[in-house]
Amino acid sequence: MKKRVSFHTLGCKLNYSESSTLARRFAEGGYERAAADQQSDIIVINTCSVTDHADKKCRNLIRRLHKNNPSALIAVTGCYAQLKAEEIAAIEGVDLVVGNDGKGSLFELADRLAARRDRTEIHTCAASELTSFFASFSTGDRTRSFLKVQDGCDYRCSYCTIPLARGASRNIPVADLVREAETIAASGCREIVLTGVNIGDFGRTTGESFADLLRGLDGVEGIERYRISSIEPNLLTDEILDITGRSGKFMPHFHIPLQSGCDKILALMRRRYNTSMFARKIERVKELFPEVFVGIDVIVGFPGETEEDFETTYRFLERLEPAFLHIFPYSMRADTDAVSFEGKVSPEESERRAARLAGLSSRLHRSFAERLLGRTAEVLVEGTRKGGEMFGYTENYIRCRMPYRKGCIGDIVPVRIDSVDADGSATATITLP
Repeated sequence: MKKRVSFHTLGCKLNYSESSTLARRFAEGGYERAAADQQSDIIVINTCSVTDHADKKCRNLIRRLHKNNPSALIAVTGCYAQLKAEEIAAIEGVDLVVGNDGKGSLFELADRLAARRDRTEIHTCAASELTSFFASFSTGDRTRSFLKVQDGCDYRCSYCTIPLARGASRNIPVADLVREAETIAASGCREIVLTGVNIGDFGRTTGESFADLLRGLDGVEGIERYRISSIEPNLLTDEILDITGRSGKFMPHFHIPLQSGCDKILALMRRRYNTSMFARKIERVKELFPEVFVGIDVIVGFPGETEEDFETTYRFLERLEPAFLHIFPYSMRADTDAVSFEGKVSPEESERRAARLAGLSSRLHRSFAERLLGRTAEVLVEGTRKGGEMFGYTENYIRCRMPYRKGCIGDIVPVRIDSVDADGSATATITLP
């Protein structure tokens, strides 16, 4: 009987691409993949540590999985494992802790340790030693794949532990990533989401640029859609926008972190732009892509953020009219400069500010979707069937539900947007005969 392994992934798309590659390595080693709620011999947890809440979520998951499957070997990897290995190792049930530089050897470590579990093993290194690149992309979805193109970050934002968890910015050559995209295309996948920690900084280790990567990927046959998961505003150059605008393969969908709409707070955060620059970038994006979906990250309750500063951010976002806001209450992280900043904001006040922005986001998202009412869009249909309906996303990332039609799964089909729900999702009719 084959040994079984299950995977539990927390956090960003980058983690999902890495977990998928780890799963393929276990399959090559003779393991059968179990569903998340099934019994297995090995449990792999790929963690996030962007906030205290993310850490707590991971600890609770470990305890629940150990309780439900006490005989399984539990291996924990990812950013939380890199930053707080000893803390994780002390949790009952954990047998193996592997930092971000050791993911390439996680299979061998877990497979060996499964036969001898007399102590918890920790395999981590200092942030300065995080130098290898764990190449990865997700599989198992006929429609969309997450392709890791870059890792690490050379920025030192005052609130962020990512440079400690992921190391310096690094990547593999464009030619290697083009080959990975070709492999994804050969599997029948039609869309690739480019992921990384700071993908606009691509090329640090190879002397190339993110623009070079986009040009290379544009020529991959079989891939009809690309999405850029997140790019810093100061790295979203005119060259990149020109390439994406001319291509036809890069979707009108950008995720651009702002973090604050107040220049005073941006300076405290040590971000590399101000609100004027950010507004110009958004204006340029909208000029090139009239129906572009722009998602924006915002942190509320940063130390020193007054009510007036928050109102400045709120008004700035109202003027920009993005399609969606990703909102995060500030979370103190050890070994970051912001921990010592004055003007702490209470958790209750941070949550109040987050709730106000969530209300704004809901209005903006629905308003954006309603602009498409009665119009035709192209939807990549996912292999999900629920209640006689199937689902997919338009070019500009509006989630649509349509009556189920088997022959359309995995295809890009024309639809008419018939109605929009309060959450900004749409009901559509396929216009194929």
